[in-house]
Amino acid sequence: MADHKGTAAWTGDIKGSGTLSTESGALNAPYSVGSRFEGKAGTNPEELIGAAHAGCYTMYLTSVLTKHGHQVESITTTSTVTMNPNNGHPVIEHIHVSTEGHVSGGNITAEDFQQHAEDAKANCPVSKALGAVPKMTLEAKFVG
Repeated sequence: MADHKGTAAWTGDIKGSGTLSTESGALNAPYSVGSRFEGKAGTNPEELIGAAHAGCYTMYLTSVLTKHGHQVESITTTSTVTMNPNNGHPVIEHIHVSTEGHVSGGNITAEDFQQHAEDAKANCPVSKALGAVPKMTLEAKFVG
């Protein structure tokens, strides 16, 4: 079992700002209300959730495809996280996963790819952790 840490440091009131960082040092990024709700420079928690989800999903899908004898040339995934400000009580209400796989070998069809893509959506650890999100959709494109 592995533990991985992310840290948030904030200065000031809600109009202040902070830094989000990872234990590995791969991320050390500013964030604020402006970057979260107003499109200003910096990152935000939802963007990082999207990146984490896309990364986990892609690794899981690659693993499933490989275990079924398919040769993965490349997979690109975007996880779009939609948050509703909800009158001061923000809620993530939708995540849309869009993936494109360039896969060959093992007589894979578009239907097979779709089935494996759905499996990854349901079973990658980050998808499971996001189970409280009311709606998660998938668009999977197979390129043989």
